[in-house]
Amino acid sequence: MIALGGLFDFEERQVESERLEQVMLAPDFWNDPQRAEQVTKQLRHVKGPLEQYQSLSRRVSEWDEMLDLALEENDQEVLKGQAKEGQTLLDDLRAFELTLILRGPYDQENAIVSLHAGAGGTEAQDWVSMLLRMYVRWAEKHGFKADIIDSLEGEEAGYKSVSLEIQGENAFGFLRPERGVHRLIRISPFDASGRRHTSFASVEVLPDIENDATIEIRPEDLKVDTFRASGAGGQHINKTDSAVRITHLPTGIVVGCQSERSQHSNRETAMKMLRGKLAELQERQWEEHMAELRGNHAEIGWGSQIRTYVFQPYSVVRDHRTRYEVPNAQTVMNGELDGFIEAFLQQEAKGALQPEDNA
Repeated sequence: MIALGGLFDFEERQVESERLEQVMLAPDFWNDPQRAEQVTKQLRHVKGPLEQYQSLSRRVSEWDEMLDLALEENDQEVLKGQAKEGQTLLDDLRAFELTLILRGPYDQENAIVSLHAGAGGTEAQDWVSMLLRMYVRWAEKHGFKADIIDSLEGEEAGYKSVSLEIQGENAFGFLRPERGVHRLIRISPFDASGRRHTSFASVEVLPDIENDATIEIRPEDLKVDTFRASGAGGQHINKTDSAVRITHLPTGIVVGCQSERSQHSNRETAMKMLRGKLAELQERQWEEHMAELRGNHAEIGWGSQIRTYVFQPYSVVRDHRTRYEVPNAQTVMNGELDGFIEAFLQQEAKGALQPEDNA
């Protein structure tokens, strides 16, 4: 028997869905397009899990009935099929329960993932390109869309920095555990002596926010600079001042984009990144406030080292917060990140995350 329930309050969500549908029926609903968009989005986020729950409930019921019949008739072929289907159901149930843990204000949004090379020149820049490939592969496995929205290439290999927009349901919630410093230990392909090198790259994950009434950005608080985009040259070099850098004066946050040929497009992307950074700042301030109320003054590890990838002399990827590890680094580099993400979200929900252990 497969159980379904626990974290999911079907009746509560059904009531909320009906309430939002009634709000949308009001004659003046579309008079305020921004509010209408927010309500429509909220309804979509409420109804999505409802429909998933109903579909899973139906599948579980059908599976139970078929299993009872197969047991009654001792039909070994059907029993084998039910065993396989049962495992698929359990995997789908686990994935569904994981989405229920995502209760942050922006967890259901798309994500902007920015990778920055640490000290180490070409080594670190190549590490950034490897991480970029890893996140693109992860997105593809989930049916998400991944596009590079900004990049600054290294002189010899890889990237000094690169930003990726990942579009998909709960993309930010799933990728939020990835933010922090990622360490690579390997025999360097750039070192003729074949010595082992350690490289670092930071991963920043921001919610891709279109509109949010809680994030106010006033035009007078922005300093906008335009400049010529840098690049390797050649026929595609941009000869106009299309690159954009925006400084949010009250917070000192600086964002920039130069990947598009149009200044308007670059400004639009930079504003997306600014909204994400302001949302992150609000979240961090809230977490610090709650930590003080709880009497917990330990530093919240937003920029700390979270994971080590060892290629030589052995192969392992180890998360320092959850102690979760995979003994095959190449599997992880091919986008198999769900184990790390699931371990983090489950332990976070239980308040069981470990202090960083960078050993």
